Amino acid sequence: MACALVPFCSFQDLESARDFLCSHLRQGGAGATGGVKESSCGKAANWEDDDWGAWEEGGDVQEPEEEEESASKIQASSWLQDCVVSLSPTNDLMVIAREQKAVFFVPKWKHSEKGKEEMQYAVGWSGSLNVEEGECVSSTLCIPLASQKRSSTGRPDWTCIVVGFTSGYVRFYTENGVLLLAQLLNEDPVLQLKCRTYDIPRHPGVTEQNEEMSILYPSAVVTIDGFSLFQSLRACRNQVARASGNENVQPPPLTYKKWGLQDVDTIVDHVSIGIMTLSPFDQMKTASNIGGYHAAIKNSPPAMSQYITVGSNPFAGFFYALEGSSQPLLSHVALAVASKLTSALFNAASGWLGWKHKQEEESIQKQKPKVEPATPLAVRFGIPDSRRHGERICLSPCNSLAAVTDDFGRVLLLDVARGLAIRMWKGYRDAQVGWIQIVEDLHERESEKMDFSPVGSSQGPSRVAQFLVIYAPRRGILEVWSTQQGPRVGAFNVGKHCRLLYPGYKIMGLNSITSKGWQPQTYQICLVDPVSGTVKTVHVPFHLALSDKKSERAKDMHLVKKLAALLKAKTLNLDVIEAEVKELILDIKYPATKKQALESILANVRLPLSSLTTITQTLMDTLRNQEGECVDEGLLLFCANKLKLLQLHESVNKINCVSMPLEMVPSDNDLAKLLRLDEKAFTRLQMLLENYKVQDTQLSVHFAEDKDGVLPVKTFLEHLECEKDTVDVKKLEEREYVALGSFFFWKCLHGKSSTEEMCHILVSAGFSPQQLLSLLLSVWLSKEKDILHGTQTICCLHAALSLLSKMTTAVDESWDSQSVSPWWQQMRTACVQSENNGAALLSAHVGHSVTAQITDSIAEKKFSQITLGADTDPWEALSLDTEYWKLLLKQLEDCLILQTLLHSKVSKKRSQVPSVQTEPLGKLSVKKLLQGGKGGIADSVAKWVFKQDLSPLLLRLGWKKESEEELPETGSILVVEGEEDQAGLESILELLHLAYQQFPCSLELDVLHAHCCWEYVVQWNKYPEEAHFLTRSIDHLRCIDNAHVQHGIALMMWNTFIVKRLSAATYLMDKVGKAPKDRLCRRDVGMSDSAMTSFLGCCSDLLQTLMEADIRSDEMQLPVLDTEDAWASVEGQISLVELALEQKHIHYPLVEHQSVLCTVLYGIMKFSLKSVKPLSLFDSKGKNAFFKDLTSIQLLPSGEVDPALLSLRHQFLTKLLTALVQAQSSSRKNKGSPEEAVILSVKDRDWPALTVDLAQRLQVNEDAIRRHYVCELYNYGLDHLGEEAILQVHDKEVLASQLLVLTGQRLAYALLHTQTKEGMELLARLPPTLCTWLKAMDPQDLQNVEVPIATTAKLVDKVIEHLPENHGQYSVALNLIEAVEAMS
Repeated sequence: MACALVPFCSFQDLESARDFLCSHLRQGGAGATGGVKESSCGKAANWEDDDWGAWEEGGDVQEPEEEEESASKIQASSWLQDCVVSLSPTNDLMVIAREQKAVFFVPKWKHSEKGKEEMQYAVGWSGSLNVEEGECVSSTLCIPLASQKRSSTGRPDWTCIVVGFTSGYVRFYTENGVLLLAQLLNEDPVLQLKCRTYDIPRHPGVTEQNEEMSILYPSAVVTIDGFSLFQSLRACRNQVARASGNENVQPPPLTYKKWGLQDVDTIVDHVSIGIMTLSPFDQMKTASNIGGYHAAIKNSPPAMSQYITVGSNPFAGFFYALEGSSQPLLSHVALAVASKLTSALFNAASGWLGWKHKQEEESIQKQKPKVEPATPLAVRFGIPDSRRHGERICLSPCNSLAAVTDDFGRVLLLDVARGLAIRMWKGYRDAQVGWIQIVEDLHERESEKMDFSPVGSSQGPSRVAQFLVIYAPRRGILEVWSTQQGPRVGAFNVGKHCRLLYPGYKIMGLNSITSKGWQPQTYQICLVDPVSGTVKTVHVPFHLALSDKKSERAKDMHLVKKLAALLKAKTLNLDVIEAEVKELILDIKYPATKKQALESILANVRLPLSSLTTITQTLMDTLRNQEGECVDEGLLLFCANKLKLLQLHESVNKINCVSMPLEMVPSDNDLAKLLRLDEKAFTRLQMLLENYKVQDTQLSVHFAEDKDGVLPVKTFLEHLECEKDTVDVKKLEEREYVALGSFFFWKCLHGKSSTEEMCHILVSAGFSPQQLLSLLLSVWLSKEKDILHGTQTICCLHAALSLLSKMTTAVDESWDSQSVSPWWQQMRTACVQSENNGAALLSAHVGHSVTAQITDSIAEKKFSQITLGADTDPWEALSLDTEYWKLLLKQLEDCLILQTLLHSKVSKKRSQVPSVQTEPLGKLSVKKLLQGGKGGIADSVAKWVFKQDLSPLLLRLGWKKESEEELPETGSILVVEGEEDQAGLESILELLHLAYQQFPCSLELDVLHAHCCWEYVVQWNKYPEEAHFLTRSIDHLRCIDNAHVQHGIALMMWNTFIVKRLSAATYLMDKVGKAPKDRLCRRDVGMSDSAMTSFLGCCSDLLQTLMEADIRSDEMQLPVLDTEDAWASVEGQISLVELALEQKHIHYPLVEHQSVLCTVLYGIMKFSLKSVKPLSLFDSKGKNAFFKDLTSIQLLPSGEVDPALLSLRHQFLTKLLTALVQAQSSSRKNKGSPEEAVILSVKDRDWPALTVDLAQRLQVNEDAIRRHYVCELYNYGLDHLGEEAILQVHDKEVLASQLLVLTGQRLAYALLHTQTKEGMELLARLPPTLCTWLKAMDPQDLQNVEVPIATTAKLVDKVIEHLPENHGQYSVALNLIEAVEAMS
């Protein structure tokens, strides 16, 4: 009932618009976006009592906080003050422009964070608008244009953006920034654009105003006729829409008037009042003033257009232009029609009639259009004030008043007709002003009349009130004043950097006929806050204009405020308060205000229930005692409903306070009977729930104010609503719904209060049994932990459910055993949706038991009528509901077992676990599993396996676990692996085994491994740094037994995650020609160098597995994919395994070709090889085949290989082997050092065999590669490995001659380079040929010279063994034997 500042729209991305428009703010923008947050909105506590005198004395006193703000922060927040801003009155477009740039915002409906639909401004177009050099935007307008279609809903057809420039041009654009029309009417800068649209005259005395747009220049004003502008813009837009040169439409010429304003120093703003006619007296007065005493007077007063300008000398100038003077046509309409096909410049003379020649066009573009001279118009009179300079003028909606701001920080109110300043406000420097016009609601007036209002007849037209809105940016305050001499009716703290937007017009293109049916929603005034990014509007109730002292409405508002203050008092004396509140609410006259007051009383937390009941009862009694006509039925009903709810709250409280004697805790036998379970089934249920309790240790959130079974009156009233005889629960959040249910049933479920009494009271109050069942189940299912700890609650739930089921309208009378009862279906639906599986399983058992009980009793009645008194055995009646219960019980049990497994944890030895693996898994429900598709169950277990990082071996053990003997062995295996601790391992295997028994099809090992493999690779794709994720994924892939599934999953992995990164890695390595550094790897492939090495190894393994699977799949049948009976109705996406089986077969040679590249890349990264370009090892066919679809047939290299290519390949393989031997050698030297682990990782695969295999595939001589490997091993002194490797070599003669040279190098070093005395003596005894040969050797080629002579002796034996006797070097070898023996 008071003024309100209401946000109706927010900006989606205002910061990017700011950065675009004010590029100088970009650097410091980050910190400044927050700005100085003012208190956002809403009325301040005591505006009426504030003392405003201080501001009146000096409006520009700066506060100390304001001075402390850094300049950059203020600049970043106040950027909007430097922009030109315009908003369409229908709120479908906003323009923000600065210098040459502009951004067009359009509103869109979006879901906010809270899930509600809200309107947001999104950038629709942005760009530069200037055509000529150096021109800037000086003013803009957004004019919505009416639709011409008869079926129009009242929304505008489109919105035209009018932009004035400092060059004098006015240009018209569409919402998409397409230029429609450009016009040069004067060569001075455009100062202001204003618009006036059609409004229905309020009464016959008011002159009907035409639509027009006015343009202000420093010494002239141009007014364009609205009708001709509307027609021209429509024609231009149609031309753009057609975008075809052949269909030229000539637009109607624009009608305009141009007045040269004289006798004024400076003009900065103006308003066009429109056409006015003088009264005879005013006509005579004006004639005398102008023409003197003998002036002649015409019989009919002339019609004149009135203009008011503000500036200096005079401060406000009043101009009157006589109607009927000639209206010159627009001489040059410079019309730019932009289209996809062409962009051409039309002009009014020729452009619309046909296309011009190119030279003509260019010459027209260069010369400026001719500007018409202005018709002189002298100022009639003004408000002279030489020191005061006007800044802005704003006309009121009914054209009778205007608000003017000046440079002294004043706001003046002008009477437009009399030319007088009638009011002044002080202390508003840099103020922005606007108007709000409110039309009275006639329904309100009728209720006023009925309620002894002093206002006269309720008939006649609605009254209209005008309010002036002033925004003072220096004080960050927005005020609403009643005009002309009224008080301030509202004030808001809004921040110091906002912009107040007041269009002052509506939709263009309407007339007296079309405007009657139109009621478009237009915002008269808007406040844009760049700090919070919101747009707000002001709502002012009409009654605030009724400042009459006797106004009952004003009196009522005063009483409401007094009541609010009373209820907020720090200390409450309840007896006194109750009496005062009664008095105040009875004094209020208006029913609507009375209702508002009662609502505020009931919403007060501090008043006790008794007081609230008394106050409501008193008000109701008073209303009933009034005379029949005056009673407001709506208010009476409201009171009755609230009273009923208050009494209900009291009754429930009473029942909850009476404590009942606690019953004995039921035995297991009793519970089994109650749930109709045999001993074995009951023991199993206990075991499952016990496991579930142990594993379900997830913390649940509890709020301090949530006390079970207690609910404040205020909350209770907010949650419920009364209608006639029924009570309904409103739409609530889950937490609120549970709190309401707890208030009714928490004590009942613990046997502390009577369930029977509670149900009786609630049903008699108007609750339906269905609603009570829903509340009861919400409590039961949400308070799982408390419920599972006590068996007493099961009996209480059974009792409550039996009671509710026996009530009328619960189980339908017509229900028979062969149809499904909606009552039980409601309960089953709740269990299906619940994520607390323990509580759901128990409630389903209770529901099943009660259903069977009722079914039996119905059947017994029928049966007893048939066989009266016959002895029969005990039996159970069958019904469709019972079958549904059995299915649900099976589903819930499965879900419980699965949930228990997913909650179980293994204690890790690894110190650092990636954060993604520590995030808890979501809870399951039957509904989630039914909607998760066929692979949903395996998928959830795979997520758990990933979180726990379990080894694939453990999953297999859980499946095979039939005998207890295997367990110790499994533990030892896993501890050796160093993955998991033994503790908790047994329970996990138990739970896994149980899950496998429940889901023999869904958790079949191949299916589970497939899902685990996929989960790991998905997570690796998110976090490529975690290389072991991909390794684990490959491990799981290798564990898949069925070749068809393995093939499909591997191919999907390759296509989805691997191929793109692998191609990036390949091109990077080829570009740098070596193993790339960490920075480059991160930039191009998105992972570190070590992660990339591991990735390339995994790619190689993946392709190897894919090839093996392809071979195996030929002799293997496709797997049969089954689903368990209980889960046959699952729906959702296709399962992963089904997708895998749909994959096409690979083209084996292509995969092999790709695999060679992977191995090459892995070798380069693993051993950090230099000067190797991987792609240079392949010809053009080979290069083209890489990274193609593996199922496609590609042209692969065949036939003879180019010798140059062979040489490159040989060179690469020898490099690779040298690096391998070097790594092996350094691993031997560094044994025991911390780097050992890194270097030993050479053993991850058999590199020598791999290299030979690579040589075979690259068509390089394999034996040459083997020989090189042996030579390198001896070169590095790894003789023991060399001896093993010699066995692989075929051509041992060549090898022996190579090794002979090595032996010579070793002896040359020992004899010639160490130069010991013994060495010299030995050298003297050797044969001269041997000495010469040794001297020719260069020991610098040796990598390891510290080899014992005994080891070298073995090498000489090997040489002699493999050298034939007829070999040229055989004699040297024999001499070497003697030399070695002598040395040793």
